[in-house]
Amino acid sequence: MTNKTNNVFKLINHTSMKQYLIISAAALVILSGCGDSKKDGNADLNDKKVALEKLKSDKDKIDGKISSLEKDIAKLDTSAANAPKTKLVAVQTIAVADFMHYIELQGHIEAENVSYITPRGGPGQVKAIYVKQGQQVKKGQLLLRLDDAVIQQNVVAARQGLESIKTQLSYAKNIFQRQKNLWDQGIGTEVQLITAKNNVATLENQLQASQENVKSIQVQSSTAMVYSDVNGVADMMTVKVGELFGAAGSGVIKIVNNSLLKVISNIPENYLGTVHVGSTVVVQMPDIGKTINATVSFVGASIDIINRGFVVEAKLSPDAALKPNQIALLKIKDYAAAGGIAIPLNTLQNDEKGKFVMVASTENGKLIAHKRNVNIGLLSGDLLEVKTGLKAGDVLITEGYGSLYEGQLLTLK
Repeated sequence: MTNKTNNVFKLINHTSMKQYLIISAAALVILSGCGDSKKDGNADLNDKKVALEKLKSDKDKIDGKISSLEKDIAKLDTSAANAPKTKLVAVQTIAVADFMHYIELQGHIEAENVSYITPRGGPGQVKAIYVKQGQQVKKGQLLLRLDDAVIQQNVVAARQGLESIKTQLSYAKNIFQRQKNLWDQGIGTEVQLITAKNNVATLENQLQASQENVKSIQVQSSTAMVYSDVNGVADMMTVKVGELFGAAGSGVIKIVNNSLLKVISNIPENYLGTVHVGSTVVVQMPDIGKTINATVSFVGASIDIINRGFVVEAKLSPDAALKPNQIALLKIKDYAAAGGIAIPLNTLQNDEKGKFVMVASTENGKLIAHKRNVNIGLLSGDLLEVKTGLKAGDVLITEGYGSLYEGQLLTLK
């Protein structure tokens, strides 16, 4: 042992003895203060506070000396500084697996068959309602009847006019036939025959027009009956008897068919080349805790000028838990690499030379850290695709990599 080292240990022993004497003296002061029964409570408290402050001051001085001695020892004992240091780490062996990237978007559910019922003949007063809100209805089922009193009067008048024309036509045909018989016998004039014939032709035209008018009025009268044009549920019925139906601001009848549903979302235009009909879609319904696998069934042919995106749709199987306008989260697969390598995102580091990770290898029975430069691809969740720089079997350091250097000894957790 060198003289310098001996001097250091003597200094330590001297300091320790001095520390012991100071603490003993302080203890005697405190004990003597406690034994002085003549002092009142306040005086005793003040004495203790003074003694405590003195001990704290002495402790600070001793701590400073200890720190100084430790530094001196570190400088003199070079064998401790040169000892190899190991770092505690966790590792993961790289394995090859399929890597997939998804676009995550928000969308909503829509029913393909949603019908807002309107009267074919225009607005009218409601006379009777035949369904209730929430009721299942079929295509062609009568929903309500509008006031058709005026139309029915028109039907009666049109039919009466038709019968009158039929009577006149029958009379004109009889006159024409008699006039023709007389003309065949050389009696009468040609003008009389032509006039009789023209009267028949005119009435035949009027009869045809009257028949068409009756048909039109009958069709018009049928528009007072309002029918459902789809199968579904009467989801909204805000119509009441006596109110006007079919005018702006009037009641609404909404029929929804939930057997044909689809999820719709809008995708930024930069994904136009990677999303197409048939792309895999994972539909998540957070409100009901359900996940559905589907495929893209429609891709919009144009870009929206405002949000710079295009529409995609995916058809869904019938499900009683799904409702139109329900919020959905979509994950659309736009990239896949078979036999790829992916690493946790947090293991990637950067320096002036680029991106790298720390790997471990066994050399001469020791676990050594090495820096490995990598080229990365896409990020999927917390997994990052590695294009080059790593291979199957490499041991990636996943914990404790932050302060490692090339060649450092490692110890596994």
